[in-house]
Amino acid sequence: MFSPRHDDQIQTPCSPVWRRTVDSATRTAYWCFAAFAIVALDAREVAAHHSFAAFDRDRNVILTGTVKEFQWTNPHAWIQVVVSDGGEQREWSIEAGSPNMMARQGWKSRTLKPGDKIALVMHPMVSGAPVGSLVSATLADGTVLGPGGAAAPSTGNAPPPP
Repeated sequence: MFSPRHDDQIQTPCSPVWRRTVDSATRTAYWCFAAFAIVALDAREVAAHHSFAAFDRDRNVILTGTVKEFQWTNPHAWIQVVVSDGGEQREWSIEAGSPNMMARQGWKSRTLKPGDKIALVMHPMVSGAPVGSLVSATLADGTVLGPGGAAAPSTGNAPPPP
């Protein structure tokens, strides 16, 4: 059976030959570069996930309607709202914060139930699609809740209860 000599073996950063033949400074530089590359790629993913470029953050739109569904899911909760617009019913999807951040502002997985009346302030999609980013929610009892991740707005900026 053929057995390669040490010099013929493939050297990788984890092989004993590489550790003996490469000096400490080179090994340190290699591992620093590898760590930097991993962090840089991971940071790009995080930045892409948290982009709000699709929403027109200069515009606030008030929607008053009926909750169709409340999705208490990671990474972001969603509120499906049916809004009557001139006799037509239109369903809107409103993106909120993470359930963890929303819970810190008083939200619970059962805060909204299908059929609940709600008034929302949201940033609409730039494209005009019926999707928005939640700014605040006013419940039927007058409770005002923020989007999760930012402080709840004062009642002066929130719409009246539905």
